[in-house]
This record gives sequence, C-alpha cells and structure tokens, in this order.
Amino acid sequence: MTIVIAIPLLGALLILQSSVVSRVPLLHGTADLVLLAIIAWALQKRVQTAWHWGIIGGLLVSFASALPLGVVLGGYLLAVSLALTLRSRVWQVPILAMLVATFLGTIIAHLITLVVLRVSGVPLPWLQALNMVILPSVLLNLLLALPFYVLLGDLARWLYPAELEM
Repeated sequence: MTIVIAIPLLGALLILQSSVVSRVPLLHGTADLVLLAIIAWALQKRVQTAWHWGIIGGLLVSFASALPLGVVLGGYLLAVSLALTLRSRVWQVPILAMLVATFLGTIIAHLITLVVLRVSGVPLPWLQALNMVILPSVLLNLLLALPFYVLLGDLARWLYPAELEM
C-alpha cells in the first residue's frame, strides 16, 4: 500500500521541485524535496518500506536529471541508510535525527554528484561548489526538514495505525 502511495507522492514532489523550487535558489543551491521526503519517511518508527521509497525517489530524480543513473540513486540510498541508523540510535529525539540526517544526507548526495561530475570532465572548483551550491542547499533543506517530518509523520500514522491492545 505504501509503495503505491510513494510513486505519486514522490512524483508530485519531483514536479514541484523541478518547476517551482528550482526557480527560488539561494545562491545556486536549491532544496531537494524528494530527499527530504525520503529521509522523513525513513525516520518514522513503524515504517518498513524506507528502502523502497529511497529506490523509487532515486530512480524518479535520476530519470528527470541529466546525471548518470546511479548517482542520485546512490546518494539517496546512502541518505536512507543514514536515516535508518539514526532512527535506531537516536530514538528519543526524532527531530534531532531529522536535522542530522538532512544535513549529512544533503552533503553526501551533493558530494557524490560533485565527484561524478569532476570525474566525467566538468571543471567544477571544489570550494566554489561547496560555497555556492552545497551549503545553500543544506540551509534550504534544513529549513524545510521539520515541516516534512511532521507531514510524513502524519502520513505514516495514517498508513500504519497503532495496534490496539485488549
């Protein structure tokens, strides 16, 4: 059931990200709504389909971008892995886990992209990419992290209702 919901939800977030959010950059960085949704979904307690959402989101963004297929998918799967690790370790403060996972997940995804672009011959200076793209993207993602956590927490509670004990 949750995989059926993941495809249109992540697809709608990708459309919103590529049409509206990309037009509101901070320096040259933009927010990654699909990454935020995947991290917020992976941090929910009862969710068991975090890897599925990571694969679906990574494939959708890979098809929509000009990057090689595995670049975005690899970054998103590393972010899911980080979020699941934080969920098991920092279970008492899930908001802190969301902020840490967003911070590190954004940096990981952008660094993988930067390395692949550098290897493929695109002349990107490291410091300029860090200052103009990665750090502004981290800031925008951190600003949107808490609303995404709350919204996807509500969705997870709706899809995975708590079991009643009698």
